[in-house]
Amino acid sequence: MKGFNSILATSVALNAVATCASVLTPRQSSLPTVSVKGNAFFAGSNRFYIRGIDYQPGGSSQLADPIADAAGCARDIPEFTKLGINAVRVYSVDNSVNHDSCMNALEAAGIYLILDVNSPLYSINRQDPAPSYNAVYLQSIFATIDAFAKYSNTLAFFSGNEVINETTASTVTAPYIKAVTRDMKQYIGDRGYRQIPVGYSAADVTTNRYETAEYMNCGTDDQRSDFFAFNDYSWCDHSSYTQSGWDQKVALFSNYSLPIFLSEYGCNTNTRNFEEVASLYGSDMTPVYSGGLVYEYSQESNDYGLVNINGNSVSELPDFTALQAAYKNTSMPTGDGGYKSSGSPSNCPAQSDTWLPGTDALPAMPAGAVTYLNNGAGTGPGLKGNDGAGSQNAGGASSGTATAGSGQVTATGAAASGSTSTGSATASKAAAANLHMPSMSLAPFVCGVVVVLSSMLGATLVL
Repeated sequence: MKGFNSILATSVALNAVATCASVLTPRQSSLPTVSVKGNAFFAGSNRFYIRGIDYQPGGSSQLADPIADAAGCARDIPEFTKLGINAVRVYSVDNSVNHDSCMNALEAAGIYLILDVNSPLYSINRQDPAPSYNAVYLQSIFATIDAFAKYSNTLAFFSGNEVINETTASTVTAPYIKAVTRDMKQYIGDRGYRQIPVGYSAADVTTNRYETAEYMNCGTDDQRSDFFAFNDYSWCDHSSYTQSGWDQKVALFSNYSLPIFLSEYGCNTNTRNFEEVASLYGSDMTPVYSGGLVYEYSQESNDYGLVNINGNSVSELPDFTALQAAYKNTSMPTGDGGYKSSGSPSNCPAQSDTWLPGTDALPAMPAGAVTYLNNGAGTGPGLKGNDGAGSQNAGGASSGTATAGSGQVTATGAAASGSTSTGSATASKAAAANLHMPSMSLAPFVCGVVVVLSSMLGATLVL
């Protein structure tokens, strides 16, 4: 019996050690972070093309955060894998909850997130933008950045989506959208996060699309977007690169110095065969475009869905099969795709009958939001808001015009609160922020206790 007890004791201790070894093994990120070089995205040293879908089950009528729904992610990620995508776009999230489960599952599947930071209650009001650009609004935007900056598979943030539409009057919102982009970039830098790209998603509007692109790429570096995206439904099968007019858009943007991609595409006027996929990832377009996102994953009232969702089950629709085949028949581009490694900012568009902003001046960050740069935004209000009222009429709006260059990063992280850093010091801190360090947990201490107790139990059994 004593010999049996010795064997049992050894087994108990070894099992405890083995269990702890698996807990203590640091989880390594399987995906490199994506950055901007010239007019393209890169994952490490490799050109990165967005090959993804728009993902917001329930749409705006049943608004919910899909990245906080672990069961929904477990249901849908296998479908993403079957399609062979590498990115999803989500339009609204709850910035008051944890997203580890879904973000880790997406990362394990090789999928990045492109995230809109606005929500219905916290957004710029197209009809009256000035009051809606306020400190309460920016607190929510910054809290969303806080919630997702830690994930290596957060690819990019959208500062706005289709705020400027087909009406000329809506172009007065452009300075406020651009101010939000500036503020987001400064917050990311001042909080010591890696340089997550920030840009705008424009509507499928011919009258002001190019002016919007120019405007988002003009001015000082702190004001300029990191990329430009637009929604495009002009290719309706059966069509072609020239018949759809895509060749003209490529020519128009041929000298644009930022990465461009389609934030929505997939006209459903006719049966969708997704013939445009071959062109989008072909040599005609890769020097200018970096891929795109098909609209959309789940079937909603507008009939663009790839799948029907019923509780925890999914049924694939004909569009799913068509897109899957289009991706399968179109290899991802190799090499650098003919991208431009450098370029110049755009000239700000002149005021016209279709473009109202007459200067490149931007509103200053609201005074109440400046404190967040050093102290952080705190807990986000979520999709329902702290009081259900949201931010658009919360008060505390901008009270002046910003000085060009005022959005430059001046501090890095909480440790830099109350001080400024420029030149090599800022660069060094930014480089340090890109280092991936395993997060600390109680696991080592718990495992130590387990091993000690197991050894004591073994000693007792031997005696």
